[in-house]
Amino acid sequence: MKASLIRRIKEVYGRGVIEGVIWEVPKPVPPSAHRIKYRLVYVVEGKRLVGYDNERGKGDHKHIGAVEAPYRFKDVPTLIRDFLRDVKEVES
Repeated sequence: MKASLIRRIKEVYGRGVIEGVIWEVPKPVPPSAHRIKYRLVYVVEGKRLVGYDNERGKGDHKHIGAVEAPYRFKDVPTLIRDFLRDVKEVES
């Protein structure tokens, strides 16, 4: 099985742009235990204000401004909902 694109996002939102990709992969990306690989980002004037990803070696985590914190991945709908909630919070 190859990686299968689940969703690609690129749209203007608030003061910036939301971009992201979500794939289903054949094997989990260590140390994640699930088979979803993702990268979501909200950028304003060239600066990342919110980012969610599961980089190899780091696992599931998010960035809010300069702060990086673990993220507990549940499923794709929850991932998108949590990401958009954080985007809305930094926009307000």
